[in-house]
Amino acid sequence: MERKNALEDAIRTHPCYNEEAHRTYARMHLPVAPKCNIQCNYCNRKYDCSNESRPGVTSEVLSPREAADKVRIVKEKIPNLKVIGIAGPGDPLANEETFETLSLISSEFPDLTLCISTNGLVLTENAQRLFDLGVRFLTVTMNASDSDIGGMIYDTVLWNGKKYTGTEGAEILMERQLDGIKKCVDLGMMVKINIVMIPGINDKHIPDLVKKVKGLGVYIVNILPLIPVEGTKFSDRRAPTSEERKDLMDVCSLDAKMMRHCKQCRADAIGLLGEDRSSEFVRLGSCSAGCGPAVNDLTPISITNENNDPVKIAIASSDKKNIDRGFGNAERFQIYSVTDNGTAFVRTVEIDTNYQVSGSHHKEHIAEIINAIDDCRIIIVKEIGPLPSKMLAAKNKIVCIASGKINSKVISSCLNEL
Repeated sequence: MERKNALEDAIRTHPCYNEEAHRTYARMHLPVAPKCNIQCNYCNRKYDCSNESRPGVTSEVLSPREAADKVRIVKEKIPNLKVIGIAGPGDPLANEETFETLSLISSEFPDLTLCISTNGLVLTENAQRLFDLGVRFLTVTMNASDSDIGGMIYDTVLWNGKKYTGTEGAEILMERQLDGIKKCVDLGMMVKINIVMIPGINDKHIPDLVKKVKGLGVYIVNILPLIPVEGTKFSDRRAPTSEERKDLMDVCSLDAKMMRHCKQCRADAIGLLGEDRSSEFVRLGSCSAGCGPAVNDLTPISITNENNDPVKIAIASSDKKNIDRGFGNAERFQIYSVTDNGTAFVRTVEIDTNYQVSGSHHKEHIAEIINAIDDCRIIIVKEIGPLPSKMLAAKNKIVCIASGKINSKVISSCLNEL
């Protein structure tokens, strides 16, 4: 009875599970999970825009310790913070950092509700682990229960070290999703299902899918409109109209409770739904967290640039403090923006280090890195090979070789090459 009362109280203050709560209680998403084990045809996690609100977008990826430090700061500034969620930018359950973060948060902030969003591929084997860490709210994005339809939505599924495509991959994913959902419901977790409505592909199938997940004990269903995103296979597909989505929710509401107030939040969202305050807290407390120079740690640098337009710089760094990686083997790049007014940290770009970099794949890997930091004019690395040097030169990028601490002196020296 005590557990049931605690869960009911948590629902009362959870902005996603209770429409009234979203006007009063804030949530915070912690972007600690960059890796993903599936590729959906509508998802591009590499693009970041501070004005864009959609799943998969974040201005930075945090370490578990950085995330916990940031929660402490945000909690002081936003006292109505009630829910801590992990929703990417990849799949939380494909990242061990998710579990490290949950452990820290549950230990330091036991009054906050923990929430996870996942594609469900490895949910079954992680359900008990999530429950033991205090997670009681779970969202699974499930877009089909028919493998032919799923095969049109999911490009690849990575399962047991093998890549599956088409209906074969969709079949594996859907089977794992259903099994994981049932296990979480049986454990006593509140499960929400997110369904991306894709006109001409799964829209007619969604009512059957809703009935199936409701039969498993799902608490609420959220039907989201497709957001056509540049760089994805669905970039040219149309989004459903508001009327089409409303009509579908009305039909499905006969079988399950519908969430009608979703804002399709970023992976680093902070605040009330629809009033994202994440930009206020980028790198806030970064010095205490040891996560690299904050804006004031780097002195203003004079640059000769018409209209004082910012110059973006990408720095290869494993620890966010030192220039210690070569271009091709960097796990991440720290992105800074420089104007005459000062130097500001912008974001962290994570690089897929699982990529096969031998033979013909090497050039593809280098191209992926260049694409991820394409908005940067200057790249600072410890070392670089002839192939990336040539490819960067073709894009009019300036490469600086340096090592040691990230500081104003190094950046200023590289700016002199403009």
